[in-house]
Amino acid sequence: MILMQLNGISKSFGTEEILSNIKVEIKDQDRIAIVGRNGAGKSTLLKIMANEIPYDEGEFFKPKDLTYGYLSQHMKLESGKTIWNEMEDVFSHLKQMEKKLRELETKMADPTAVDDASYQLILKEYDDLQVRYQSDGGYTYESDIKSVLTGLSFGDYDYRAPINELSGGQKTRLALGKLLLQKPQLLILDEPTNHLDIDTLTWLEGYLVNYPGAIVIVSHDRYFLDRTVSIVYEISRHHSKKYHGTYSKYLEQKALNFEQEMKEYEKQQTDIKRMEEFIQKNIVRASTTKRAQSRRKQLEKMERMDRPMGDESSASMSFQINRRSGNDVLKISDLGFRYEEQQDPTFRHVHLHANRGDRIALVGPNGIGKTTLLKTIVEKEFPFEGDIQLGTNVQVGYYDQEQTELHSNKTVLQELWDEYPLVNEKDIRTILGNFLFSGDDVLKPVSALSGGEKSRLALSKLKMQKANLLILDEPTNHLDIDSKEVLEGALADFPGTIIFVSHDRYFINRIADQVAEMSPQGIKMYLGDYDYYLEKKAEEAELARLQMENAVQSVTVSDKKRNFKEEKQKQSEERKRKRQIAELEKQIESTEEHIAHLEEQMTLPEVYEDHEKALELTEETNTSKQKLDDLLEQWTSLEELDN
Repeated sequence: MILMQLNGISKSFGTEEILSNIKVEIKDQDRIAIVGRNGAGKSTLLKIMANEIPYDEGEFFKPKDLTYGYLSQHMKLESGKTIWNEMEDVFSHLKQMEKKLRELETKMADPTAVDDASYQLILKEYDDLQVRYQSDGGYTYESDIKSVLTGLSFGDYDYRAPINELSGGQKTRLALGKLLLQKPQLLILDEPTNHLDIDTLTWLEGYLVNYPGAIVIVSHDRYFLDRTVSIVYEISRHHSKKYHGTYSKYLEQKALNFEQEMKEYEKQQTDIKRMEEFIQKNIVRASTTKRAQSRRKQLEKMERMDRPMGDESSASMSFQINRRSGNDVLKISDLGFRYEEQQDPTFRHVHLHANRGDRIALVGPNGIGKTTLLKTIVEKEFPFEGDIQLGTNVQVGYYDQEQTELHSNKTVLQELWDEYPLVNEKDIRTILGNFLFSGDDVLKPVSALSGGEKSRLALSKLKMQKANLLILDEPTNHLDIDSKEVLEGALADFPGTIIFVSHDRYFINRIADQVAEMSPQGIKMYLGDYDYYLEKKAEEAELARLQMENAVQSVTVSDKKRNFKEEKQKQSEERKRKRQIAELEKQIESTEEHIAHLEEQMTLPEVYEDHEKALELTEETNTSKQKLDDLLEQWTSLEELDN
């Protein structure tokens, strides 16, 4: 069943075209992502779908009885009611049924007050109403409210608390929760993952996967999209294009499509050139003029392809360092922090050790103190106990998610130039250009920048510091997906150490080689990326479940536990072996290419006639071949473990 259809939708604001000839079809139970750059028109498209704003041209079809719910990017639930009463309002029709059922029960309790015929009518009305009450969820709606509130991290809250006393992020989560409880046929969600920690994101993914209606989502969380959607509409250069599959599949298909289109375009260009050359050579010859004229007609009738357009311009980020740090970069010992107005500490017993080159992701629920811990490292907050030691030659660069380091009264150019007055203006403009501030953009006041622009400006300042320890607090907030990918590439090539907080699990997977899970008991380290961390957490949960079963049943299953651990250890070792093999294969391929390059150089006349150069290349080749032999020996040893 088609729930909504948009054909040829166009929208402009003044003279600025936002959307042109957009085509979208939404069927029952579809899971759709709308993706594109910041400013591409994604939110505008959702507002058109939700009848929040009109469109200029095109056709918009939907059934008259379609129920839909819309969560805007900045929606907050403003209400003077309590949390529970506001959620309960969704089920006001059930409350009315309850009231009516109680009235009918009162009448049925005194059959002498009515005659037999009237009593039978009341009884039938009661039975019909009770069936409808049950089918509409009358006996489960309270548990549904509790389930959604718990999933959205309100499990420990007093449900009698007034909503107007909550933070903006909490009000946004409640707006989402109320929408989920309404269960419309179509959910339209603009950045629903904002203000959600990782546990809440995981819950929301599961909820949406099992949602009975259709869903349209705009989100910059690629991990979230991969787990919730099966159709992707890309908005680029005002137009839409449809892809089937997850977000990752969309990226693969997009790359393949571009490659195929480029091949077809280049082939046609080659054919055109060949035909033009033939016409030019043969049009004046009597013996071949007819063939040339035929080719000319063929060329005139040909439908010429436009050159395929690649991705729109992206930021160009990179981070260098002034000098290399010592091997011991950071040591945190038994750290504790408490705000002045608090009785209980925000955290205690935190231990963390970072070596040069480590990439450590700090994870944990909202409110556990991740941002505060980062601030203590950069001395913006001060602990009441414990010790923080920076290693030799460590220079710290800090990215603040609140961007308090930016000055609203300055222009973009002044923001950088005032801190580095000895750098030429041209060089400052070049750096800003790399972060997509070009032309008059650099004269914009910081106060007028969007969230994404402020993030890019803060990252450009971080680049200028050339620090060898980067402390990053939610660096992907406000960045579109393309900018996130560019940032990931820059951090992957960074030669220093990184400690960061992020709710972007895709980003954590790309950057982290260690995950530090923060809890009230301190920090627990996991050596691997985010997916590996999840595997280990699942193993721990399974082990805890088995231990609980043993305690309840009072049954000794020590052998089973040991076998479970051994099997998991084997699986862990096998994953480690495969990762080592893959890394060795990369090194072998790189070394072989290097040897081939050296041998090719030695065949050059200017090299073999220069004895010193030839000897130098020969020695380097021998060294590389010895390295290759060692790598192959390691690879063979690891492969033999599988036999």
